[in-house]
Amino acid sequence: MKKHIVLTFLTSFLFIIIALSVVACKKEETPNIYENTEIGFQGDVIIVGAGASGLAAAKKLEEEGISYQILEATNKLGGRIQKDETFADFPIDLGAEWIHEDKSILNYLINQPGSEPNVETILYQPMNAQEVVGNTISQISNQDMVDYYANYITEYKFKNTTWYDFIVANFTQNVEQNIIYNSKVSTIDYSGDKVILTTEDGTEYEADKVILTVSIGALKSNAITFIPSLPSEKITAIQDVEFLPGFKLFMKFSDQFYPDVITCQTSSGEKTYYDVAYGKGANDHVLGLLSTGISAENYYLLNDPNTIVDTVLQELDGYFSGLASQYYLGSYIYQDWGQQTYTQGTWTSDFQAASADLIAPLDDKVYFAGETYNSSGISPVDGFYIIRGSVQSAILSGYEVVDKILE
Repeated sequence: MKKHIVLTFLTSFLFIIIALSVVACKKEETPNIYENTEIGFQGDVIIVGAGASGLAAAKKLEEEGISYQILEATNKLGGRIQKDETFADFPIDLGAEWIHEDKSILNYLINQPGSEPNVETILYQPMNAQEVVGNTISQISNQDMVDYYANYITEYKFKNTTWYDFIVANFTQNVEQNIIYNSKVSTIDYSGDKVILTTEDGTEYEADKVILTVSIGALKSNAITFIPSLPSEKITAIQDVEFLPGFKLFMKFSDQFYPDVITCQTSSGEKTYYDVAYGKGANDHVLGLLSTGISAENYYLLNDPNTIVDTVLQELDGYFSGLASQYYLGSYIYQDWGQQTYTQGTWTSDFQAASADLIAPLDDKVYFAGETYNSSGISPVDGFYIIRGSVQSAILSGYEVVDKILE
């Protein structure tokens, strides 16, 4: 299998999230990753954003007895972790979908011992894969796929649940009541002893410390005004992070005419079709399209989800002799993250550790957390490889930033 095929396949299976992953070291006991026994801070904290990192930070603050509030711009929690339960006979991950590690990472994230999580998972190793180069589609050999999984990646997915269910089950208890929804922060003034946050409707909030978990896309677009302005090195570090536009499209068919995976060669980002029902034991046939970078930008030019779907069906008809249109049931979900006001992108798509300038707090008052701010890159953390851009990176970042505040 050509190198570019491996890389495309590798990076295409991500959303709130990256696709590089390695086999985790098995651990009989899980260390406490969010217990802080010496607390040196007793002030008020405001968390901006109720995604994975914000909720993880809130969980830890709640356990430590620290006063906090969460300001969430939208009317729901989860950030780029969302689900749909009405489209098919299994739940659909609208955002983050893969567990980019061994399944035991799920226990590690919630400080539970053992390697077997209490939710059912799927070892994700599809063998029926095809590639598109130009306008030509061809089969990837089984041996190439075996080599790929043996040498590059071990992946899991949730079987009957989603990342959203995992977040809700493990991070919202005793936390959700502190979320203030529909509160988009427009200004953060950290010039005084206290940090003053102002929302779009003019409401002001005051805190000793702020944990900012908005997407890097929101920061790139200057969606928040900082007083004083961000340091030039912080601005440069933010702009240097690759955070591509993109969307997920789910289409329902009466029969499965497609393979497990179709990777498409592209000059930037990813374009991958995949069987969303793979390993789910479902009756419904759902084909997903993950499109980021140049392919997403080209689809955006069509200006309408219905037109995008029609174009995708034409592409699939070309590969499969008209079977896409024949079997299409007329139902789809179009989840656009790249043009969504509060995200403005998909996930952090490089594999390096975040730079010191990117992670650095503002005057020890405003701290940054989220999947983008993984300080370990692809270095092992307690036997796991925490990849920047993954859900686990977001969760551990939330824990880590609270540790810094409590020091």
